[in-house]
Amino acid sequence: MTTPRPWRRHAGWLWLSLMSFTTLLILITYETRWVYPEIHAYFSQTGNLTGQQLATRSRDYLQEGLGVLLEAPDDEAAREQAAFRVDLAYSLFDIGLYRREYACTEPSLDSLDGLSRRLSAGDVLTPAELNRHLLGPIGCLTEIEMDQLDRRSEVTSAFVEDTRRHQGVVLGGSLVIFLMGLVFWWMHERQRRNAVRATRESLRWMGRALRDPLTGVGNRSALHEDVMAQTGQAMSLMLIDIDYFKQYNDTLGHPDGDRLLRRLALLIDESLAGQARLYRMGGDEFAALLPCHDGCGLARRCEEITERLREAAIAHPGHPENRCVTLSIGAACFIAGEAGFAAGYAAADRALYRVKEHGRNGWEASEGEDAQANRVDANQA
Repeated sequence: MTTPRPWRRHAGWLWLSLMSFTTLLILITYETRWVYPEIHAYFSQTGNLTGQQLATRSRDYLQEGLGVLLEAPDDEAAREQAAFRVDLAYSLFDIGLYRREYACTEPSLDSLDGLSRRLSAGDVLTPAELNRHLLGPIGCLTEIEMDQLDRRSEVTSAFVEDTRRHQGVVLGGSLVIFLMGLVFWWMHERQRRNAVRATRESLRWMGRALRDPLTGVGNRSALHEDVMAQTGQAMSLMLIDIDYFKQYNDTLGHPDGDRLLRRLALLIDESLAGQARLYRMGGDEFAALLPCHDGCGLARRCEEITERLREAAIAHPGHPENRCVTLSIGAACFIAGEAGFAAGYAAADRALYRVKEHGRNGWEASEGEDAQANRVDANQA
């Protein structure tokens, strides 16, 4: 079973978060599209809500006409004006909604029709006749107004209730989706932190795998990686061997031998002024990797290490030829790369072998293929 890559898991959590907030946006958009027609229908007063306005205007016209006739019943112009208002009231009153739903509509319209004919004929109507013709229609219109007001209140209440319900749906849905988004984000963040922690742990273990646990310097694998990282660059390699290290351990014990290795690692690093990368190749052998520019001065660097060790005068009770610890050093220049590193390592190793053949306690360095090797052996020390 394969484990999904971390970036895929992160993308998955981010996708879920994005989808949750997109769903929230869709929900809000849907609710907005629902509530807009409702608001438009309410405020435009379509449907039965217009009935209240028509009844109110019709009643106003009848009351105005009644007032005109009562003030000047014998005035012909007043009668024409009143007749005009009665006709307007009739036209507003005569709609299908009123005829279907209100029983008083038909008799009221008949009464208004009779009044309109008498006014058109020029009849002078007494107050009693006016009351008989107009009070019924006015009462019917008032009844219609009141009923339409009740219906308006019902519609308003239903609209408010639906609005509250949908607001609750939007609020609840938004809260749930928002919480889901936070949960997805938290899961993504936790996964990211775990991945970062795992990466750091892996790098820590990789660092440990490339270091010598005793001295803290790099190991053979680290040397190879560092050389490959500088492919094409001119480098120099120094192989440094502790003379008669086995005798040192046999005489003083392995704990003292470990302390000597740590002390020499520090001494070599200080001798090279921190410009080299130091490695322990195993046992009593160290390697130092340096950049090699024009005239990199390998001989001078070998001499600096030898001189610093001579000044340190580290006692070596088991040394057959010297009372202090000595080193054998072989060094060579090379061009970083697989083949170049192999050739450089072989050249430095041959130089180290020749130093040991000449009695140890010395160094040999070659800074170019055409340059003669510089050598200092035990007899010159």
